[in-house]
Amino acid sequence: MPRIEPLSPPCPAPIDRALRRWMPPGVGHEPIALFRVLHRNPELASRMFALGAGLLGHGLLPALDREVVIARVTARAGCAYEWGVHAAAFAGQVGLGPEQLRATTEPDPTAGATWAPRHRALLDAVDELHDTARLSHAAWDGLRAHYDDARLLEFLVLAGWYRTISQLANGLLLDAEPWATTYPAQGHPHA
Repeated sequence: MPRIEPLSPPCPAPIDRALRRWMPPGVGHEPIALFRVLHRNPELASRMFALGAGLLGHGLLPALDREVVIARVTARAGCAYEWGVHAAAFAGQVGLGPEQLRATTEPDPTAGATWAPRHRALLDAVDELHDTARLSHAAWDGLRAHYDDARLLEFLVLAGWYRTISQLANGLLLDAEPWATTYPAQGHPHA
């Protein structure tokens, strides 16, 4: 049971409109619990929307790269909730295959899946950020080989944002969405 109960429909019209804005167009289910909890503080939710929507819908990183980062960040943070939402809603659409998706939950995500060099660099950088909140020169140079300054900045914000989202979902003890991908039982991110 979540520590803060998500709002239940029907919501007042302004909150309902705001919640619908958070969901991708044409989605066939209600707004997710995370968004419905955030709207217990509509002003905070509104401030968070701008960054979250910007990263998902208007970022410079290729969508596949974005989802590789999100999957690894959420796995390293032990956030089955957000990992499952993105696995179900975005992974297949952007070309993140089941083997790769599962590998993001393993201690060494590069051992059990084939990754493009830029994705290996992203995975290494996510792990360093998770472990140290810093990037070594080697990790930075690995990213620099594939991304310009604007995309490097976006990567850092994206990784930090999904760490924040993971802490929020974990801190709230959110239950998995019924339609979300189940986090692999044998996946043990060294969070």
